[in-house]
Amino acid sequence: MERRRLGRNGPELPVVGMGTWKVLDVRGPALEEERHRVVQAALDAGIRVFDSSPMYGEAERVLGAGLGARRKEAFVATKVWAKAPGECERQIADALSYYAGTIDLYQVHNLSRIEEVLPRLKRLKETGTVGRVGLTHWDPSSFDALASWMEKGEVDTVQFPYNALDRRAEERLLPLAEELGLGVLVMVPLGSGRLLSRPLPSSLERRFRDKGVTSLAQALLKWVLSDPRVHVVLPATSRPERTAENAQAGSPPWFEAEDREALSAFLRPSA
Repeated sequence: MERRRLGRNGPELPVVGMGTWKVLDVRGPALEEERHRVVQAALDAGIRVFDSSPMYGEAERVLGAGLGARRKEAFVATKVWAKAPGECERQIADALSYYAGTIDLYQVHNLSRIEEVLPRLKRLKETGTVGRVGLTHWDPSSFDALASWMEKGEVDTVQFPYNALDRRAEERLLPLAEELGLGVLVMVPLGSGRLLSRPLPSSLERRFRDKGVTSLAQALLKWVLSDPRVHVVLPATSRPERTAENAQAGSPPWFEAEDREALSAFLRPSA
């Protein structure tokens, strides 16, 4: 799998990571053990970046337990999602207990209470408890606000949605992140599964075969990663075997502009 530097001064990381929204939000020994196997399979496949949040229910805790003794192999990206005073400190304490006392990337989730949270995360970075600090937002109506915070020069990374059907990040966020030298992590590259409702047509199967693509999911991941401004893509899965399939999409050759447009055209409602 290709490795890219997470921003101008960031670490080099494998380009395919793993999101944990919904898929690791489980309770009970049997379900949790199933999800631990997913995390272990991801590590075995070469995936290193795992993204979570306290908004995702039990996902942070289940991820920490799933990493277990292999915590040092992972680059943990999690978030503070504070909706009220005092939540920030509780969430930080919880996360540090899950991940052996350090967070590789700590992000302000959806800019929530950012004036309170960002200074706290920056102080943790100064002490070495946190490696890098970032921002996230899922809603394109908040992209202008996200861009304004990016321009302040206080963070190392940014995370937002981007996929073959939803290309709004190309308008401002991707060019700005490149200009500022920020690391870029992409959420919902598969449209939270919505983009997988139809099989890859035979014409695109033939077109993408020499790119190492054998499924629509791989095509969607490779579409995102064919933009060199993206450093890590974060698909989620609850199936161990899918982690290896996702990881395989992280190797060149990459799509040409015409390949990317062909996949986007297939996904449009009018197609």
